[in-house]
Amino acid sequence: MPRPRKRRRVCRLPNYRVFGPMDGNCNNEDIILSIDEHEVIRLIDLEGLEQEQCAQRMNVARSTVQRMYSEAKQKIADCIVNGKILKIEGGDYELCRMDRDCCGLCNQGGHRHRWGRNESKNKL
Repeated sequence: MPRPRKRRRVCRLPNYRVFGPMDGNCNNEDIILSIDEHEVIRLIDLEGLEQEQCAQRMNVARSTVQRMYSEAKQKIADCIVNGKILKIEGGDYELCRMDRDCCGLCNQGGHRHRWGRNESKNKL
């Protein structure tokens, strides 16, 4: 029996969840980027963290971050190059809680927290 999948810690949900070509000429295939993959992109590419720092924030192994980052970049490239719709939803994550020392924003009041756990079956 496989080991249960570890939930990835996410500090915030994305403000924008659907992206695609504006000219209306889109491929009918949608690509799903999970909330936790979005968090990896946000932490590494937007905040400029190293993979090890990202792994610590998300409470997972560096190898997991590396795999998620590679898969997320592949999905984003597919959408840009092939004109597909990108939807950000689902995943196996839990939102950051203020009682944990998970990120500098929590300690500085830089973002709002939502309480509770979210599961991949819960769509946004």
